[in-house]
Amino acid sequence: MAGDWAVLHSRKLYEGRILNLRLDEVRLPSGRLAVREIVEHRPAVAMLPVADDGSVLLIRQYRDAIRQEILEIPAGILNPGESPREAARRELQEEIGFDAKQLEEWGTFFTSPGFSDEQVTLFCASGLVESRLDPDEDEFIRILAVPREEIPVLLDSGRIRDAKTLAALAWYLAKK
Repeated sequence: MAGDWAVLHSRKLYEGRILNLRLDEVRLPSGRLAVREIVEHRPAVAMLPVADDGSVLLIRQYRDAIRQEILEIPAGILNPGESPREAARRELQEEIGFDAKQLEEWGTFFTSPGFSDEQVTLFCASGLVESRLDPDEDEFIRILAVPREEIPVLLDSGRIRDAKTLAALAWYLAKK
């Protein structure tokens, strides 16, 4: 099916620190022409920190895009030349002040493939060891420990509305 699509022209509309905005003119499989607005996003990582007792550590932080606080797992973008594993370790220290003895890669997924190329590599972080808390200057984060048996209740309550966090918690419940 992808072979039936043709990108005829691409134009960069905006270039930023984290993302770019591109306008593509495409030929659809039907032969019709269409315009697609594409967000080019730097690769990212997300980590589900799991304590020795099986509880998970979530963070509560304000997200300006949705103008509210949200519960989510630690995450962040890769720095140039940084591997996903290195970024995961760095982000754990920056956001929750822990290092992980084990960092198991669970997979990579697209966040919103209808308009963005953003890919997130998801890790399970266990064997947590307190480390330095080195937050970015614009991060104001509170940490919340959620016992494993309370995760289904939290999911059912609708309090988790972040896609990467929903994916990580579902993966965790399915794997354990």
